[in-house]
Amino acid sequence: MRGRMTWQADTLKYYSEHAEEFTADTQNLEFSAMQSMFFRNLPEHADILDFGCGAGRDTRAFLEAGYRVHAMDGCPELCRIASDFSGISVKCMRFEDLDDEACYDGIWASASILHLRRDELVRVLHKIRRALKYHGILYTSFKYGQFEGMRNGRFFIDMTEARLMDVMRPVSGLDVEQCFVTADMRPGREHEKWLNLLMRKCG
Repeated sequence: MRGRMTWQADTLKYYSEHAEEFTADTQNLEFSAMQSMFFRNLPEHADILDFGCGAGRDTRAFLEAGYRVHAMDGCPELCRIASDFSGISVKCMRFEDLDDEACYDGIWASASILHLRRDELVRVLHKIRRALKYHGILYTSFKYGQFEGMRNGRFFIDMTEARLMDVMRPVSGLDVEQCFVTADMRPGREHEKWLNLLMRKCG
C-alpha cells in the first residue's frame, strides 16, 4: 500500500499541473444557492475560513458579501490564482496543519476535504471543530458513493449518508444539521451526485 505522503503528493501534483484547467472549470461556476444557505447560518460580519479555496470563487463571493475572510489551499499555483482573483493573500498550507482555536464563525470546505483518507479526515474534522467558535458552522461536500482511492490522478473518499454517520462517530461536538444530495453543477456532468453537509459545533 502506498504511504500517506504519496497519496497527498500525487493529489497536489495533479492540481499543480492542472491549475489553469481547474480554474476554468470552477472559478465562474454558479454556486450562489449553496453560498446563500451558508450565509443564513452566519452572524453579521462573520469570520469565515475558506478551507481548500481552489481558484478563489467562494472566497471572492464571501468578501463581496461583507464577511471577514481567510483562505487557504495546499497547491501553491491555486493559492496564487485565488489571491489574484479575490484580492486577499491566500495561505498555502495543508489541511492537517490547521491549528486555530475558536477563530471562525463558519468554515467552508466545499469539495476539498474529500481528498483525505478516512483516518486523516477524522483528525481534520477534530481540528475543524476546534477552529470553530461555539455554535459555528461547517459546510462541506463529497462525491456521492462508496469509493475510496486514486481516481483521475487524485485521491478521493466518496460519501453516502450511512458512511458519513460512521465517519462522524468518533467526532464529538460537531452535529450534522443538514445532509442532502445535489447534482453536479458543471455542464455535462449533471449525472454526478454530491453529498452536501451542514454541521454545527455544539460543544
